[in-house]
Amino acid sequence: MSQQDNGLAEFLVDGVEPADVPQFFPLFEAKPLIGAMIALFRGGDDEVMVRLMVLREIGLRASAPEWTPRDLQSHFAFINQSKLNTVLGRLREHELLLWDTERHVYQISSAGRMVLSSLSSLLSFNTEQDGEFFAAQIAAGAAVGKLSPEALAHLLARLAELEEEFSQAVTSGSEFRLREAQAKLESVQKWMDKANQVMRDLATEGLDDATWKLSQQIGQRQSKLMRMSSVFQRELAEISRQQVHLSHGGLSSSELAAWLKERSVDELVALTAEHLSITPECTFILPDVMLDNTEEFVAREQPNRRISAMPAPAEVEYVDDVEHEPPYQLAALTRLLAGLKEPMNLADGIVGGSFSDASYRLSLLSFLGEQNVDPELAPLAALPLQLRWNESLELKTIGRDEIAAMSDGYIEPQQEKTP
Repeated sequence: MSQQDNGLAEFLVDGVEPADVPQFFPLFEAKPLIGAMIALFRGGDDEVMVRLMVLREIGLRASAPEWTPRDLQSHFAFINQSKLNTVLGRLREHELLLWDTERHVYQISSAGRMVLSSLSSLLSFNTEQDGEFFAAQIAAGAAVGKLSPEALAHLLARLAELEEEFSQAVTSGSEFRLREAQAKLESVQKWMDKANQVMRDLATEGLDDATWKLSQQIGQRQSKLMRMSSVFQRELAEISRQQVHLSHGGLSSSELAAWLKERSVDELVALTAEHLSITPECTFILPDVMLDNTEEFVAREQPNRRISAMPAPAEVEYVDDVEHEPPYQLAALTRLLAGLKEPMNLADGIVGGSFSDASYRLSLLSFLGEQNVDPELAPLAALPLQLRWNESLELKTIGRDEIAAMSDGYIEPQQEKTP
């Protein structure tokens, strides 16, 4: 057993050998490349940054990939000579940089170029584009015929995280969290479209069972995420109906809260000056015990205490509630679907005007057949209709009114139930 295997055995239970653990097999096969990456990233942050910078600069000179020692000294004149020699020696020691003894030139090894290529791909995406990075990996693997199940698993996990994040935003009922989730959904829409295209291309290829199962799960997750747009529209419309208007000018409580969120801490302190009092918190005393002792002390020490009366209420100007007019899309959709006898394609019923109009109409269809709804939604909910989605994951091409494509489905009369 090698020294490295001895070290790995310390992490395992007695009787289990590292060579018998199948999860280690892919890592053992890539041991030279992993060793090169360990050598590149081992040490302090400053050392790693210098090594990466030197290796990237050497690799970027595509027209003349071979470097003489004089070339390196001239190009990295801003680095201390002894430190530069140390960096070059470490890169040579772990075969990231090769030294030709006959010609006396340096050049990057194949392992070094693979590390640089992976690093450049990673640096081209930020943390907010992690899903796009996974989609790009899958597209690249599919293009060269080396699709990685691990890349599919990472993309599926990211989609699951997004779905959970969006579900929590809906559950919270917070307008601000809903709008943030809505904006995030719009930002990830681009790379999800790319992933959809890759999934459609993969459907025509012969895949093993595990990869095919992952592809199906990715398609289902993406379909759920795309439908979240209508959920956000519906929840925001419900919150909009519950907003409190603070003046004749139409200022709402949501607009006031949004304005306060944009203020700095100093501005908020200035706004609350002389309006709020600061009470020190005795964290070493239990609140309920402190309240009981305070009440007992007041009753004992001040039996004839004077009870202060509340001042008379100030006169305020009362205004009538602002009448709420239902959106025009609701009435138009109700008229369109009233008396529907034959199935209607979903696109014919909701597409028109703009993307937001179509999203709002789609969210209204979720109220079909509901009992406890607002009076303004009752005529639509009472229609004997139902929404049926097409079981296929194929998107229907629209190409008009800001809608490129959408899931296919039908609005059809409800089937009578047999007794």
